[in-house]
Amino acid sequence: MEERGRPVDLLITDVVMPGMSGRELARELARRKMIGRTLYMSGYTDDAIVKHGVLEPGIAFIYKPFTVDAVMLKLREVLDGPANQARA
Repeated sequence: MEERGRPVDLLITDVVMPGMSGRELARELARRKMIGRTLYMSGYTDDAIVKHGVLEPGIAFIYKPFTVDAVMLKLREVLDGPANQARA
């Protein structure tokens, strides 16, 4: 992203990743003003996701596994909706 010289409209990240969580990644990229919106995904239970600070108002989220149609609908919802409904 930084190589492109401009931010991306949407970051799609898993909640649980090795080294840093998806939430930490999104917050760092938002701090650098490199992303507009964030869509989180996970196959973990609600308890594990809450532990990573994702299931709260203003967070766009989709559970795995998802179909192509489901993720396409979610992407459209996130991109067309208010930015504060897909924050880092």
